[in-house]
Amino acid sequence: MDELSDRPPSPSRLSKTPSWVLLGFVIGALFVWALPRPVPPDRPEPPAQRVVLERPKESDIEAVFADWGKHAAWDHDLTEVALWDVEKKTYSIYYEVMRVGDTLYFRSIPQLTRPILNHGVPKNSPLQYTETEEQRREWLTGGTPR
Repeated sequence: MDELSDRPPSPSRLSKTPSWVLLGFVIGALFVWALPRPVPPDRPEPPAQRVVLERPKESDIEAVFADWGKHAAWDHDLTEVALWDVEKKTYSIYYEVMRVGDTLYFRSIPQLTRPILNHGVPKNSPLQYTETEEQRREWLTGGTPR
């Protein structure tokens, strides 16, 4: 009996389970190795920039025009105004104002297209008003103003 225990077991008697476990381990390791790796950023992200709006909110022009709009020179229910910019200390924010009945519509424009009204306007006005060439001629010749 002693001779039988010293001999290695025959291959048919060996368990097949360890070879399947080893195969599964190798396949799993290859799968993990093949996964894409996250790419590190080349440089750090720039910090978020603070955006400063140059134009005031629409409600600002509406509020100012509600108080100072009585000086506007209307032509076919349309006028242009320049709003005082506190930071630039100049009249540099331009709007076209359209009047439909009692409702006013404001549209920002890049520049004024009419001459600036320089008579009959208070010195401390936060708005600069415009008039048409025809309105200016009427005022200069002594015709009916506005």
